[in-house]
Amino acid sequence: MVTEQKPPEEEEEEEEKVVVVLENGSTMSGPLVGACRRSDAMQVVLRLLCMLCSVIALSFMVTAKQASSVTIYGFHLPVYSKWSFSESFEYLVGVSAAVAAHSLLQLLIATSRLLSKSSVIPSRNHAWLIFAGDQAFAYALISAGSAASGVTNLNRTGIRHPALPNFCKPLHKFCDHIAISIAFTFISCFLLAATAIQDVIWLSKR
Repeated sequence: MVTEQKPPEEEEEEEEKVVVVLENGSTMSGPLVGACRRSDAMQVVLRLLCMLCSVIALSFMVTAKQASSVTIYGFHLPVYSKWSFSESFEYLVGVSAAVAAHSLLQLLIATSRLLSKSSVIPSRNHAWLIFAGDQAFAYALISAGSAASGVTNLNRTGIRHPALPNFCKPLHKFCDHIAISIAFTFISCFLLAATAIQDVIWLSKR
């Protein structure tokens, strides 16, 4: 019996022509599989970073409290400041906690699917759902960070009429915690925006 042996070049071409069937019924060729896996890994990294930044912002805010004294018109008055005294800071805590929970949930789902060699985003409906969630939480972080920034700026500059002092001088530790919390809040917002862009890219290719 004579068997025909294919040249090595043709065998390599056939190996490259791998077709993967996704859960939604669509197919992807070999080069696209690698790009998809890299995109899935980036999705996991962004979720992890967003969760960490939200937890840091939450931690610094809830530990923001300090007691000191301030001089007003020659009188020494005791002052005590805590994050729960401001509704803006409470709003930031609530939003940061919600974003941390959202990021953790998405991280667990994405990691489990990545380890099982499945697509992190299994369908268009799922993509639209997480895109809407990422957008909503990103806008909430912007509003919370902006509101907290306004209160912090007032504490640093004081009030001119009547002239009140810069409360961040005697309460520097409190203000530093608030500033760090706000900074990580905006970083979390940026990471959510990056994740939403990835969702849009995924949808545009499907």
